[in-house]
Amino acid sequence: MAKPIHFFAKTDAYHQLSNFAPFGFEEGGLRWPTVEHYFQAQKFIDLGHRERILKAHSPQQAKTLGQSRAFPIRDDWDQIKDAVMKHALLKKFEDPTLRLLLLETKSRPLIENSPYDRYWGIGRDGKGKNVLGRLLAEVRTEIRNADQANTRESAPATHARKF
Repeated sequence: MAKPIHFFAKTDAYHQLSNFAPFGFEEGGLRWPTVEHYFQAQKFIDLGHRERILKAHSPQQAKTLGQSRAFPIRDDWDQIKDAVMKHALLKKFEDPTLRLLLLETKSRPLIENSPYDRYWGIGRDGKGKNVLGRLLAEVRTEIRNADQANTRESAPATHARKF
């Protein structure tokens, strides 16, 4: 089995995979500074609170605002949160440099080494679900498959003619 890639801290070799990494994207006519900003804002129906999260000065501040229950979260959040995260990751990795970085991980397992989160990461005991790492691997596969399909489509057709 290939050696896993652990990411979490800014000092990690693949820190760009983190939702806190400063790589934003356009979505819904807005520029989201990080995946964390986008993800946390999607929890809420209240547009004012979503805007506060969008304008948060850091991903940590966006996360803190997203954990507030002063505003109710969407009723369907538990059912859609993984899909929302995957959508944000697909948007993030439209960036050519980040796309290449993700593809360079080949088929190595991707592990969010968060000691604080047993759902998105592996938690302190290393036995968490690592949903973020799994979604990143799915995105990597989708990008690779799309790139291969595009390569096949753009390759010149070769037809052998028999005379």
